[in-house]
Amino acid sequence: MRAVAERRDKAAFTEIFDYFTPRLEAYLIRLGLDSGGAEEIAQDVMITLWRKAELFDAEKSSLATWLYRVARNRRIDLSRRSRTDYVDPQSPAILDIPEERRFESEIDGQQRDDIVRSLITGLPVEQRDLVLLAFYEGLSHSQIAERTSLPLGTVKSRLRLAFTRLRRALEAGGISESR
Repeated sequence: MRAVAERRDKAAFTEIFDYFTPRLEAYLIRLGLDSGGAEEIAQDVMITLWRKAELFDAEKSSLATWLYRVARNRRIDLSRRSRTDYVDPQSPAILDIPEERRFESEIDGQQRDDIVRSLITGLPVEQRDLVLLAFYEGLSHSQIAERTSLPLGTVKSRLRLAFTRLRRALEAGGISESR
């Protein structure tokens, strides 16, 4: 690993790749991914190893622990991105709502969205930029950390602070999640 980090040694990387890739794929399959998804994430982990080898600290963890943690986090990011909040417009729950109530709730939703947008602009810049990356560009925490060159923990902390501020401001304005 040191050779990869210090000299970008391709032979050392190939050795690590050949050893860990099948193990990571098997691990990801055990976590519930299909073989194609496991292969994709394992390769992504190896790209991360190549790009960020200098971030590995043998005093904090073994290489295996570091790689498995990256793989696990990538799987979590993938599952978060693949979740959908799809509502079937033909659902009886939707069809049973009288037309004027549906229209009224759309107005309320638009008003709430406008309020949230204005609250986001009031966040400290370091929090606002991360919220915009997360929600308007749909980036995962890992992708935000990579794009901004911030540690993943910093990204998560700043987003948590931003969401806490937004929630408190919304509650203070009488807007709750149920609306």
